Amino acid sequence: MKKNLMVCSHCGFHHPIGAQKRISFLVDHGSFQELDAHLKPANPLGFEDYMDRIEKDQEKAEMNEAIMTGTAEINGEPLVIAVMDSRFRMASMGSVVGEKILRAVEKADELGRPFVIFTASGGARMQEGMLSLMQMAKTSAAFKRFSNHGGLAVTVMTHPTTGGVSASFASLGDFNFAEPGALIGFAGRRVIEQTVREELPKDFQTAEFLLKHGQLDAVISRLDLKDKLHFVLSIHAKSEDSGEDSTDGE
Repeated sequence: MKKNLMVCSHCGFHHPIGAQKRISFLVDHGSFQELDAHLKPANPLGFEDYMDRIEKDQEKAEMNEAIMTGTAEINGEPLVIAVMDSRFRMASMGSVVGEKILRAVEKADELGRPFVIFTASGGARMQEGMLSLMQMAKTSAAFKRFSNHGGLAVTVMTHPTTGGVSASFASLGDFNFAEPGALIGFAGRRVIEQTVREELPKDFQTAEFLLKHGQLDAVISRLDLKDKLHFVLSIHAKSEDSGEDSTDGE
């Protein structure tokens, strides 16, 4: 399983993997330089036992928060990468997660590199209340500024990508990809069925369902993802070089 990137060789099921492991197989060896590793969550609302749970997750995931960001290269193509890790509070988005995404996007803008983010989240972090919810607007605004400056943003949705994360930056990439079988949606299936009073299709809120209905650009196996991302990054780099050449010619 480990040799096959935690993808079942018989049925193709994609088992969840941590941020460190995903980065290690995806980017060129020695190219990853972590950003903002020192940022840690606080307890602004005085939520009972919150910091105790945070400390346990920090030990389990060996991270200070539910996302790891940094600069890297994929087959020689430079990028800024962000990877959410579901082992940490189900990768719920609190103020530090939002801040790290913002800073990573701004670093990509500053360096003139594409930004690639792997999402996996249960949504906004309830222990931080409104501070958590405001990260939806904060990260979406960062993506918009990056787009206005001509930046390339690629999102890869992994299982599960739900709640406020799916309703904000996760859906705002220039390319929106997903791993096979990933659960992607805002509200839960039972909530929706009770609201619309209809039985939903069995494959509802799966990556394949979203692809069929035009909400994804592709569903890509983890085994093929590195080559696919390199192709997208290299095409973007060539188009930028071509644009520079035409400007010089003028």
